[in-house]
Amino acid sequence: MSHTFFWPGKYYFYPIGNTSAVCLTRDIPPEERASILLLGCGDPRHVLYTIFSESELSIRKLDFTCVDSEPAVLARNILLLTLITDKVPTPTIWNIFYHMFLDAQSHSVLVAQCKKLVEFSPSSAAWRASPYSAYLRTSTEYTLTELRRHWSLYASMAELSPRRLESIRRAYGQAFSERNSKTRPMTSARSAGPLTIHAVPVGADQVLNYWKTGTTFSQPKDVSSAKLMNPTFAYSLTGEGCTVHYGTDPMTPFHFAALFGTSKGTVSPKDMVRSAKAEFSDWCSAFQRVVSMSDAANLPCIRFFLADATAACHALNSFRTTGSLAMGAPVAQFRTDLIRLDSEEYAAGCAPSSFHVIETSNLIDHIGLLNILVAAVPLLSPSLSSVLYTESLLFNGEDATKEFAELLYADIGTMALLLNLCPVDYLSGFTTRSNTHEIMVHKFLSKDDDKAHTQFHQVTTWKSPISCDSVLALHEGRPLSPPVFDAGQLGTLLFDVYHAVFEQEDAMTFWRQNQHNLLRAMRSSNMIHYMRESFALFLKLVRERLRVASDQWCRVMERFIDLEGADETMPMNTVNRNDLYAHLHRQNVYTVDYYKKADGQKIGRFNSWDIIPPLARIILTVPREKIRSFEATLEQTGVGTPLLHGDIRGSWSLNNFSAVHAAYGRVIPIGAKGDPRVRFEGDPDGRNGSHDLVVSFVVPSMLLTDIEPPHLLKVRLSVRSTTGTTPLHAKMGMDLEIYSANLMDERQVQVLPERQVPRTDFEATAESILSPNTTLSTQIGKQDAVSIELDEQCELVSSLMTRVDIEDADIVREFGAGAVPQITQASPCMMRLTVAGHVQDVVFSFPVIGSQNKLRLARKSRYIEVIVPMAGPFLKPDGMKLNPFPVIGEGKALLPWNVHRLSLARLPLLDLKVRKLDVWLNPHVGSMLSSRERKLRKKHKADALLFVKDTLHAIFVRACGTQGGSSMRVFALRDETTNNCDTVFFISDLRFDLHSHTIVGDGYVLPLTHAMLPKISSFFGQLVHSGTMENVRVFDGEMEAWKQLIPAFVERCRTWEHTDNCEYLARQEVPLTQEMESDPLCSCGRGKDVDGLLKVPEWRRYAPFVTRIALSPLFAVSYLETVGRDPSAHKCSVCRGKGKPKVMACSKCHKVRYCSVACQKKDWPRHKPKCKA
Repeated sequence: MSHTFFWPGKYYFYPIGNTSAVCLTRDIPPEERASILLLGCGDPRHVLYTIFSESELSIRKLDFTCVDSEPAVLARNILLLTLITDKVPTPTIWNIFYHMFLDAQSHSVLVAQCKKLVEFSPSSAAWRASPYSAYLRTSTEYTLTELRRHWSLYASMAELSPRRLESIRRAYGQAFSERNSKTRPMTSARSAGPLTIHAVPVGADQVLNYWKTGTTFSQPKDVSSAKLMNPTFAYSLTGEGCTVHYGTDPMTPFHFAALFGTSKGTVSPKDMVRSAKAEFSDWCSAFQRVVSMSDAANLPCIRFFLADATAACHALNSFRTTGSLAMGAPVAQFRTDLIRLDSEEYAAGCAPSSFHVIETSNLIDHIGLLNILVAAVPLLSPSLSSVLYTESLLFNGEDATKEFAELLYADIGTMALLLNLCPVDYLSGFTTRSNTHEIMVHKFLSKDDDKAHTQFHQVTTWKSPISCDSVLALHEGRPLSPPVFDAGQLGTLLFDVYHAVFEQEDAMTFWRQNQHNLLRAMRSSNMIHYMRESFALFLKLVRERLRVASDQWCRVMERFIDLEGADETMPMNTVNRNDLYAHLHRQNVYTVDYYKKADGQKIGRFNSWDIIPPLARIILTVPREKIRSFEATLEQTGVGTPLLHGDIRGSWSLNNFSAVHAAYGRVIPIGAKGDPRVRFEGDPDGRNGSHDLVVSFVVPSMLLTDIEPPHLLKVRLSVRSTTGTTPLHAKMGMDLEIYSANLMDERQVQVLPERQVPRTDFEATAESILSPNTTLSTQIGKQDAVSIELDEQCELVSSLMTRVDIEDADIVREFGAGAVPQITQASPCMMRLTVAGHVQDVVFSFPVIGSQNKLRLARKSRYIEVIVPMAGPFLKPDGMKLNPFPVIGEGKALLPWNVHRLSLARLPLLDLKVRKLDVWLNPHVGSMLSSRERKLRKKHKADALLFVKDTLHAIFVRACGTQGGSSMRVFALRDETTNNCDTVFFISDLRFDLHSHTIVGDGYVLPLTHAMLPKISSFFGQLVHSGTMENVRVFDGEMEAWKQLIPAFVERCRTWEHTDNCEYLARQEVPLTQEMESDPLCSCGRGKDVDGLLKVPEWRRYAPFVTRIALSPLFAVSYLETVGRDPSAHKCSVCRGKGKPKVMACSKCHKVRYCSVACQKKDWPRHKPKCKA
């Protein structure tokens, strides 16, 4: 495993998802088949909602691979999907999947279905012969075996002995009693998006009822009928019982913005359940429809893969790169079964090993962002539209809204160049997914320092930074070669990342860096995600992404090792150094000099070995009684899930090794003394069994012979010392040792040779950076790879440089004679170089600031170097400001790069007649601006994105009629300078964009071009003079931005296909123009999908001339800018002071603020009647 080894404390089972469902194809063009990887997939809400969100006209193939380490999750998922397929009534399916207690009829259906699944699944071959195999598969035989075991358990639980049934019932009772009714859970409220605050009390009442009855029933008769324990909640990794997480809420996977936003009365918990069931029914109907299609080639395929997420990724990558079905890695901690991909699915079949979409759930919270990237990035397809989604629910720092920027341990832009992957909103400066409800709740709860508020939902979309350039995408101009870093600078940068990752191992550094957030830091001090193996894998990924040749990589690593060896600021690094060096060698990243000697000493455990390799694997058997004693200590001290590591301890030396694998069972030595091997027999009852714990880790062989005599060395399993494990010292001593055995104890310690992971070498290429199929201009010569220059601290990118070798004879002559090159920026990532009338498009790996370019001319050597700064993040000039809303694609498969796609027909309507619509809608659309943008507006500073947001705000509030006056549905964009109008929007409906927690304007755009006006002149005047058209003033630079944004808003919702005569394809340009009174759109969608327009009689005549569009708010990015009011800007309600030392909110209503107790007392007579206790 590539993440640290936590001792499992109380295990919680998550049978139901803890976030609302999202559409996984929201960034994929509708023409493109999609292979989708879900890591930590949880329940099938995302799969069902994605299939539901597909247009009914869509026939593309969707291939899902769902990875989870909990077999019960996957067993439940297949049970659910087969029940849907078999057309079991939806209420019964709901009961089986979401209720912890069942009525007799639902229980009978569940048992019968499980028996059917058991009958179909004795082997993979048998499953492939079943009716479900057309769309439900497993990636490994082990997965199917474990699923079948769970279905058998479900089917037979009612037949258990009274003693075992009573034990399960007690476990259910304990789970219910653990649920603290005094807490106010917010998981389902979060699913209401902009109406979260309104949903909190109702959602809390509903989940408390769920944990009172084990059902979502509200009628006493229904509750009383549900008395049978649901066996799908009774089995998990911990075995038999009930370990369901106390925050489990059946409402959470569903969406409630439409319920709370359109309700004409008070919403009750019963209403929430009714809404969730209706949405669930829609999902089931959509799934039934697609799996019943006659076109077998386009049936969705859902594969299930039981394994640790990172282990599954490494197995898939191993198959992708080597064709090997088995890489020798265990499926997860505490399991010894090795991952072996099903040959029929992968070798002979068409199961994907690279993916267009990778969804990682909230695994960041559990294994860290870098580990996610290391595992997932190699599996991303090279497609332009490939996308990775990460999300987090927890935060540990002082400000949750800014914590994401710290998770990479380096500058985001610099890391993007290393990995060819970048957060989309980092470059764009906006997002179409709202999290302003999260920000508001976070700020509200953070006012009370005593509240242990730890949740903040952050979703991030990652794409290749070069893919943001529409020009390069449409001209097949993406560079083939990765950027090149200076070896010394890259080595320094990588060491700085290493230092940032591990510096808080030292207690003094930990205290110093967390002094302003000490309590929260101490609570999370055991949540350490990275170890030296993690970093070795990160270095391996960097080398693979940059394709660094062997000699160059050696120089990179020599610089890294020099800095690592000389560093004196990380005292704990000395006891972890050999762990680092061991994994650098094992992963074939780098071998330190003293590993390169021919032979080690044949003494100690090596005295009979034929060959002594640089690495050995230590296997330590820890007696079960030692584990029981350790667990008793954890319970006594309240230390929940401490980190464990192996170590080698001598009379004076200590070396820690964090990459530990553990499993219960026994080790049986086999093989000869000169070539030792072992066989492992696992304990079938695992943690609940009787066998000892067997742990293993990799060490340098020389450590067992060269440092101290072997008989003085002990092999230990210990707790890693952190501030969170301080209570253990009184019980376990300063070393926190769980168990130790002498290295020479052959009964408790086995030593095996450890092999290196196969190596991949990269050689430098002299080929052109551009594809031979590109239609970019290459008249001057060949462009070399882009070189990266870091700043003096080797932290930030100072410049990007590339060289153009002049090859054309005429240009050589002109250039040699003194022709002066001219250069301009043509697109975010491209400069256009002109020499003597000849043009070369010069491509970079990242958006650049072209206006600050420099040229180096080598007239004798016949080349030109182009040097530009990197543009990023979005506040810098040029870069994506040249086209903030790119439309990209390959052929006819076009899509917006940073505006997610929508299936408008699947989005519920917003009822404008409901009362108090303005209470939530105005704050929602008003939350688009950051504090910086609000200041710009006050100072009347020109900013195109700010102006576009203001215009969108005006359209939404006027269309809804929430800021005075009646609802307006026709809007004309009128240029402030010229008073010209060339764009009209017809807003037919307002809809809830459920999974992005915002709203969308479903409408049509009419371009008022010179060619269009004669066609509509006979009736356009009636619209102008009818009083139903609202003029919206647009300001400096805004109209050009709208010309870029309109194609993106059109592409996001299209249900039609681009034709062979598409103007975009012919001109290889989107938009077609940014000029006033010219149409930026192609004609492919004109007059299509206009049913909404036809509903309004006065609009019908415009139907042949309009194109459907979906407008939505553009929100500021909270980890880049402050969204909403800056807390430091709050003033005292009495004296307007800034606070002594800070402004504090009224503890009862949190709506007014005071700088001091004196001001609060002074204001109390006025405030008391208004205060909400």
